Amino acid sequence: MGAPNLKSNDYYEILGCPRNADEATLKKAYRKLAVKWHPDKNPDNEEATKNFQKVSEAFATLSDPKKRQMYDQYGEEGARAADQMGDNVGGMPGGFAGFGGRPGGGGGGVHHMSQEEAAEFFAHAFGGGDPFGGMFGGMGGMGGGPGIRFTSSRGGGGFGGMGGDPFMEMLGGGMGGSVRGMGGMPGGMGSVRHSMSSMAPKAYDVIPQGTIVSLKGLVNAAIHNGDRGVIKKYIPSTKRYVVELEDEDETLSVKPENLLQHVHVHIHDIQSQPELNGKTGTVITWCPNKGRYNIYVASMKKVVSLKPGNVILENGTVARLSGLESRPEMNGRWGTIKEWIRDSNKYDVQLSASQVIRVKVENMIL
Repeated sequence: MGAPNLKSNDYYEILGCPRNADEATLKKAYRKLAVKWHPDKNPDNEEATKNFQKVSEAFATLSDPKKRQMYDQYGEEGARAADQMGDNVGGMPGGFAGFGGRPGGGGGGVHHMSQEEAAEFFAHAFGGGDPFGGMFGGMGGMGGGPGIRFTSSRGGGGFGGMGGDPFMEMLGGGMGGSVRGMGGMPGGMGSVRHSMSSMAPKAYDVIPQGTIVSLKGLVNAAIHNGDRGVIKKYIPSTKRYVVELEDEDETLSVKPENLLQHVHVHIHDIQSQPELNGKTGTVITWCPNKGRYNIYVASMKKVVSLKPGNVILENGTVARLSGLESRPEMNGRWGTIKEWIRDSNKYDVQLSASQVIRVKVENMIL
């Protein structure tokens, strides 16, 4: 696939797909872009919202054989003509009724998909699966890759309950080649050679190999902000992670502060919305200005904004100490969550082979 061009008006160029792309290729491109630009992953970002609408509109048209044929022959007006015939978008669970505010879209001139229509289409496209919680797979129901769970690369067991996640599939095999450092960032490094050997199992301050992450806060390499990847290795000498990007041939070497972990969590003690308690979800972003996580709850097909004190990280998750007033020197250190103590809503956190501390849930931040 080519690089997506979100400044283009051509649906194929928007998705970065050739005009002869098959359905699986189109689906894969849409999932990657829709997750990257989803408004709930990019709060208060007007550009991200517009991009989300644009990629959704492109895939909504090209995923339907009749609309795609009309688009290939006559462009957007041809696709809208197919809309007016009342055809649903092909293959979408439950049937998506097009865009334009009425079944099949329709209306005079060219109508572009609204944010609400894009969100509805996104929900239909992924069904009951968790599009934020995995990568390197396809859309719902597409098999082929070895399934993984985040807890498979960590010491502790999970809360469970996420079953049926069609996106927990990974590329088989290792990956050689160069590591492209983020040279534009302070302390950036050049290309180095590396092996993809496993990380030391007893490094309690290291995010586990196999964890799915998004890149954030990159400066000169800002084009990669929002891109997802999987951690392949930690390099102690540079204190950076080797991250294999989704659908890319190269890996990147990035600092811990430029990573957001998409881990599974357990929702706890929500007084205003008790129906959320006991649900599991996937972290899709952290909003520092609000001090909240945006959590995608697949079973409810919705995103909720929650304080850290109501978000229980799985045993084995590596997170950062923050907001400790009694021991401020500990803030910024990373540790592995050993156990959640429900009665006090605290974690036992392993900092080293010989040091375990107990802190409030809200003091461990991804």
